[in-house]
Amino acid sequence: MSRGGEMVYIPDDSDFSSFRDQCESQEGWHCRYNKAGVTVWSQGQEESCTVQKIKTRISCKDVPAETLYDVLHDTRYRKKWDSNMIETYDIGRLTVNADVGYYSWKCPSPLKNRDFVTLRSWLPLGNDYMIINYSVKHPKYPPRKDFVRAVSLQTGYLIKANGASACILYYLTQVDPRGSLPKWVVNRVSQFVAPKAMKKIYKAGLKYPEWKRKHDPGYKPWVYPEQNTLPSVSLAELSVQHADSLENIDETGLTEDHLSTSDHEA
Repeated sequence: MSRGGEMVYIPDDSDFSSFRDQCESQEGWHCRYNKAGVTVWSQGQEESCTVQKIKTRISCKDVPAETLYDVLHDTRYRKKWDSNMIETYDIGRLTVNADVGYYSWKCPSPLKNRDFVTLRSWLPLGNDYMIINYSVKHPKYPPRKDFVRAVSLQTGYLIKANGASACILYYLTQVDPRGSLPKWVVNRVSQFVAPKAMKKIYKAGLKYPEWKRKHDPGYKPWVYPEQNTLPSVSLAELSVQHADSLENIDETGLTEDHLSTSDHEA
């Protein structure tokens, strides 16, 4: 997503417009899964390629678009519903609608866990909302020995209002996991991991209003920038995280037989 691949920059209207077009377009996308209101597509690359672009869509009844937008921003609430998350925190703010953050992700065993440092930006558009990110390097948050540092080339959400109390959520991601993964992992992402993640977000949206009423209900720095107390980060401190500068591990020999039982839960 970074222009020219070298300079860190904050996405502008054209980047958000392009992201929205990718979410809504059918051209060049191949449907990989379509059950129970969740659709998953992949684009372009061979199935054996680990850097796939994947798009998912779910219709969320009884969840207004603004509620889902809050859910995806609220790091305190994320700990309640994102069972794949090991840790997440905001590092610093760049502008009123952009920040830098850290996220570590529990991969299905026996794969090694991954982590990311990303520049995230968001844009409310009337009743619709977008949140997008890509990987950057921050000098105080280098790769850790206990994680494989992965690279988000482009990841984000489009939330489209569908009436006053419902919405449609798109999630689009292109990530380099920095590992030669077995083909079953690539297939599993589209057939199992992505649909499960979308259903979790939907359920989180249904439960969020009640949770938020009990947990600092007026605190929403993503809506009210004056509430943001994060330290300022300068773009000059950041650089683009290139995948080829990171360790690449070979996990192609790992078999699906070794998956822990929790990874099979629907």
